[in-house]
Amino acid sequence: MTLAEYAQKHGLKRVGARSPFIEYIKDSWDRRVFAATLASYNNEAADARNRLGRWWVVLLPTIQAATYGLIFGVILGAHARPANFIAYLFSGVFLFNFMNGCFQGGSNSITGNAGLIKSLSFPRVLLPISAVIRELLNFWPPLVLMVLAMLFTREWPTWSWLLVPVVILLMAFFSMGLGMIAARLNAQFRDLGKLIPFMTRIIFYVSGVFFALDKVLGSQPVIFAIFKFNPFYDFIQLTRSLMMQEFAPTLELWLQCAGWAVVMPIIGFIYFWKAEERYGRDD
Repeated sequence: MTLAEYAQKHGLKRVGARSPFIEYIKDSWDRRVFAATLASYNNEAADARNRLGRWWVVLLPTIQAATYGLIFGVILGAHARPANFIAYLFSGVFLFNFMNGCFQGGSNSITGNAGLIKSLSFPRVLLPISAVIRELLNFWPPLVLMVLAMLFTREWPTWSWLLVPVVILLMAFFSMGLGMIAARLNAQFRDLGKLIPFMTRIIFYVSGVFFALDKVLGSQPVIFAIFKFNPFYDFIQLTRSLMMQEFAPTLELWLQCAGWAVVMPIIGFIYFWKAEERYGRDD
């Protein structure tokens, strides 16, 4: 009798073996509290290392938005700036930072928790999910600041503002799927971690964070249509259309954002699950 036959006879399972897909989903759901607790503890640990603690959650995006406003607000000129540039800029920077934080946090979730992976048995997909939960916990202060920026620039609340949490939830699901894909890729190809900052910087510049794509690319409809298929741009623009008078939400934007929020987590979850047995291995 071989070792495999002996193990099967006595109901023994290989350590780290990948569970069937449905069982894996159920196990992940049953341990959802673990992901939320890990996100909370990671926040507390990060705050403890900094003198200003959670203030950096607000200070960093504010400084970034102010820097881009001073530089690109002058360089671009009036032809590429929207009418309400401050609200446009703050919303773009804060929303992009949220999605980018989920993406980068997810990409480092496996490589940054090697000790935890080798010590405990749990669905590894909870790690990129935890990274998204952490960003959600950190996002409410910038969200409040974004609302204040809207009010400061006389973008008065309307009923459509109540739909903003729905868009944020869609963003979270999209970013979760993106983080799962990035987590597996970064775990298998460690050099990818060096390229991720450059990738996110490129995405930042083509997502209309600080300039109006329709004004810059309005004369090139084909290129503009390609740029509009960028999910980062879609989510940012949909939020702006709900909060700013200059824009109006369209069915096309809602369908694109809903599609990204449904398709990306499914693809990301399956792609991550297929490599479950390889996470934490040194070979």
